Amino acid sequence: MTRQATAAFAILALALSTAPSGARPKGDGWAALAHGDYVRAAALLAPMAQRGHPRAMTALGYMYDNGFGVPQSYEAAVELYAGAAERGDPTAQHHLGLSYDKGHGVCRDHVLAYKWLSLAAAAAPVPLREPYLRIRDAVALKMSPDQIVDGQRLALEWRQTQTTRVGAAASDSGL
Repeated sequence: MTRQATAAFAILALALSTAPSGARPKGDGWAALAHGDYVRAAALLAPMAQRGHPRAMTALGYMYDNGFGVPQSYEAAVELYAGAAERGDPTAQHHLGLSYDKGHGVCRDHVLAYKWLSLAAAAAPVPLREPYLRIRDAVALKMSPDQIVDGQRLALEWRQTQTTRVGAAASDSGL
């Protein structure tokens, strides 16, 4: 494993381990991923990801992003990251932002990278906030002030949409 892939895996592992216990994949799939048994992890996490489990989607996306246990496919990784990011998973938001920054599986778009990286930093567990902010700020160095404002606007609009959705779901359920 390259040094960059090792660092990325460490961040993914930290992010998944700091998630609330109900949000992280349970059982053999997570254990297989933690032990580097990527083929088995992919087989066990894929059904969870297909059911829309954000942490499983993020982990499987990471595996596709790096070709761990599955054929490398930036497009498949982005699809999984996007699904989990839309469900509010900060690790997926971070990886989706990196995909937009690098142009892996999507057209390079620093405004969307900034949006997703900002959302990730805001929602990340405390140990990950500073590294996520540093990466977001590094992307900002490639952007004009107007692009940064656009990225911030998109992040705020996304947050407002999520807040509205949660409020509507709560009122629909009688809460």
